[in-house]
Amino acid sequence: MIKLFQPWWKKRNSQPTAEVADGNIPKHVAIIMDGNGRWARRLGLPRIVGHRNGMKAVKRATIAADELGISILTLYAFSTENWKRPKDEVDFLMSLPQEFLALELDELIEKNVQVQMMGHTEDLPPHTFAAMQEAIERTKNNTGLILNFALNYGSRREITESVKKIAREVKDGTVAPEDITEEMISLNMLSSGLPDPDLLIRTSGELRLSNFMLWQAAYSELWFTDIYWPEFGRQQLYEAVAEYQRRTRRYGGLS
Repeated sequence: MIKLFQPWWKKRNSQPTAEVADGNIPKHVAIIMDGNGRWARRLGLPRIVGHRNGMKAVKRATIAADELGISILTLYAFSTENWKRPKDEVDFLMSLPQEFLALELDELIEKNVQVQMMGHTEDLPPHTFAAMQEAIERTKNNTGLILNFALNYGSRREITESVKKIAREVKDGTVAPEDITEEMISLNMLSSGLPDPDLLIRTSGELRLSNFMLWQAAYSELWFTDIYWPEFGRQQLYEAVAEYQRRTRRYGGLS
């Protein structure tokens, strides 16, 4: 019962070995893309080579997500804490969205992919912001896979800003404290308009969320792999989805 799909990118990897059943495909998959630097160090290469090869993994993951029928793929591209890294590395990371979209945007448009972004955009360099805005604008009418980049994103800051906004509305008298609901909080998150992730993946063998979608991942299924992000491909995504299908989601209740 291997689920087979026709490729929509020019280049195709070998067939995945994981069996994925028809139906019960996660609608929203989020990925913490981790391990670029360690992958490069293992090969005796500069860290920036790891980041550039990580960009290739973004393409592979997007291909596989579309093949599987996943509706939304959210990729943790840069966290609010990543500014602590050396300036040369940060500058390179901020150039990657521009480089990736220059290479891939036309094909994303052709394949009906809609690019979105969530993050604290006011801190982004102008060239990074402009590249993302161009991609968002040119794909806004596409109706296929949503490719959502979490760029300069931090969940605690996101939650804090949401609480502040609601607090101002309470102060202004437009919202009563007793009327505050989980739905209201969610609507004030950067991910507003998107469903919570069904499946959250982290690469590189680390077992933590690293300030990523803490509110939204309350009932996400978690899947960890030792594979570094530049090595991630169709097989790993298929394995994650196959494992997701073997689980029973009870949301605190009984199956």
